[in-house]
Amino acid sequence: MWWFQQGLSVLPVALVVWSAASFVFSYITAIVLHHVDPLVPYISDTGTIPPERCLFGIMLNVSTFLGMATVYVRYKQVSALSPEKPKILRLNKLGLMLGWMSCFGLCIIANFQKCILYYIHVLGACLTFGVGSIYMLIQTILSYLMQPELHSKDIFWARLAVFLWSCFSILSMFVSSVVLYSGLYGQNLVQKLHWDPQERGYTPHIISTVSEWSLAFSFLSFFLTYIRDFQKISLRAMVSLQGQTLHESPGSFRAEEQALLIAGSI
Repeated sequence: MWWFQQGLSVLPVALVVWSAASFVFSYITAIVLHHVDPLVPYISDTGTIPPERCLFGIMLNVSTFLGMATVYVRYKQVSALSPEKPKILRLNKLGLMLGWMSCFGLCIIANFQKCILYYIHVLGACLTFGVGSIYMLIQTILSYLMQPELHSKDIFWARLAVFLWSCFSILSMFVSSVVLYSGLYGQNLVQKLHWDPQERGYTPHIISTVSEWSLAFSFLSFFLTYIRDFQKISLRAMVSLQGQTLHESPGSFRAEEQALLIAGSI
């Protein structure tokens, strides 16, 4: 059995690989068709013009589903490991809510392009990365509270390092974006897909785009830390039949009623 076949470790692996592929494939398509500049464009710019916009949207929608499933499995795992610790259970429920909100933001990013509905796209980015960072913080705190009995110190420090990486990327992206869109370098920069290295505003633009790519991969790196944990968990579906047939008929109702009466008399 391969390492990614153990337990549910395939879930975070699929999330990371598929999400990274969605960024890379849309980037390659946009570069080949000369829709963006090769040197570090915004991730959203690589999913603005068809056909890469279609590819970007479809793949990120799948990433949304994988992300929600991963967040839920992590929630169930922590609940099972710490059933009698109210503080951990409260944080765990908060983490589930924040994780699903972050996934919903990713769905918004996938379906509302920056150059078409800018403010809705920004809302999705805030949910994905802003709320997602709080989710990372919650999981890092949970890792701290669950050590050393249930978590190793190495996992805690790894998650803390990735969380700080994402915070630095958010800060760098926010500052450079505020400078870039302050009006000092022209108007309608949101619609701008091609940049000349000699024009004003190119430096904050590059800092902003590099920070965005760094932020995206910091999120993917955080889910990589789930692989070892997910190797030790599995989920099963239990089927509970409410009747002996899948269609409704008067005869079946009478038979079930008679069975209930016999059970009641006993």
